[in-house]
Amino acid sequence: MAEPTDVLARAQAHAREWLAALPGRGIAARASYPEMLDALGMPLPDGPQDPVAVIDRLAVAAEPGLAGMGSGRFFGFVVGGTLPVALAADWLVSAWDQNSGLLEVTPAVVAAETVAAGWVKDLLGLPATASVGFVTGGGMATATGLLAARNAVLASAGWDVEESGLQGAPRVRVVVPQERHATVDVALRYVGLGAGTARRVACDDQGRMLLDDLAAALEEAAGGPAVVVAQAGNVNTGAFDRLGDVVALAHRVGAWVHVDGAFGLWAAASPRLRPLVEGHAGADSWAVDAHKWLNVPYDCGMVVVADEAAHRRALGVRAAYLTLASGAPDPVELVPEFSRRARGVPVYAALAALGRSGVVDLVDRLCDRADQFAAGMRETPGATVRNEVVLNQVLTDFDGSDEVTQAVAELVRADGAVFLSPTVFRGRGGLRCSVSNWSTTPDDVDLAVAAVRRALDGARAAGGAGVRGRHRR
Repeated sequence: MAEPTDVLARAQAHAREWLAALPGRGIAARASYPEMLDALGMPLPDGPQDPVAVIDRLAVAAEPGLAGMGSGRFFGFVVGGTLPVALAADWLVSAWDQNSGLLEVTPAVVAAETVAAGWVKDLLGLPATASVGFVTGGGMATATGLLAARNAVLASAGWDVEESGLQGAPRVRVVVPQERHATVDVALRYVGLGAGTARRVACDDQGRMLLDDLAAALEEAAGGPAVVVAQAGNVNTGAFDRLGDVVALAHRVGAWVHVDGAFGLWAAASPRLRPLVEGHAGADSWAVDAHKWLNVPYDCGMVVVADEAAHRRALGVRAAYLTLASGAPDPVELVPEFSRRARGVPVYAALAALGRSGVVDLVDRLCDRADQFAAGMRETPGATVRNEVVLNQVLTDFDGSDEVTQAVAELVRADGAVFLSPTVFRGRGGLRCSVSNWSTTPDDVDLAVAAVRRALDGARAAGGAGVRGRHRR
């Protein structure tokens, strides 16, 4: 049987091989799910197997079914890559194997996460006294922020939701943008407020809430507990709600403001982009993803709550078998999980390596690459850039046709040189380019532009003049 160091060395060798191949590898998975079931499926072994052989078989069998998400040519779903220093720290996290919920049990991990949280608040211009929980991603960060919101607004109405639940509680009115991210609805379901009960505020052609309709929605909610969800970075256009105005209107009626800033909140780190988030620090809670723009490994989201007491009341736990710290909150009091990996440690490593100027450069550089892609699309006959490119998102359609646009998306994926996401925004199909990877170069963007142009030519050749004329908008 192999020594532990032997199997770790083999895993490292396969990881190095994977990373070395990314620059020249096709982006989309080459094998289907059924093919992967065939490759990986087998009866459960009757007895122990050689660990090195297991790792070798897993790495070789899985490779065709993996997407090149860490490549600088992956432009789908607002997915960042992984900074080498963050990956190295994540390997340490797995080796240390710390259950990171209790301060007194694992003080090194909690200290690293506390320092990292302070750096994030500093970079993003958030209150230094706010509490921070490291969760799985932006969706869970929003759910956690809404738990704190639910606690606070019901407490202000004289209702203890932690003891009495929601049955018989005053109604919490929820106000959301019409063009919100899907995880907002999921979070509302998780916290028992219901996605279907939310008042949906009309948005402009970029997905920003219209302030007149927001004011009307808040007037309807006045006099009772209320929560407003605002957006820093629309997933299709990159647009920002006017956060300062949203906060002022909401606080006038005593509503809690949660900002869904999974990727867009990183704009606050850049002097050039900071005007996009003006007034954001006045909100009550914020959701942000580190595995997007900061490029740390999955999974790592952060919820930031201005009112630490409300945060701890909503998530806190007490039990005789837990060694809870006095004073500073234990991580278990700020997140939904009892058991979790030390996901804040790669954040510490990434920020320590980048420093303030490195984060600014990362954010600004990727926005420059988005501008480069948008310029390439504007120079492509038949392509229309539909959004104001204010951040790292570019939304394009082709020949004014949903059919052509869908065909372009399919052909780009089949081509394999790059990966872009099809989408629907305001009832129209589009192709979305999200530039989120630290390693994306100008050459990568040129490859993306060329791939889209090849796909557009292919879509036209397959559909002929008829397809160009259908469903024009």
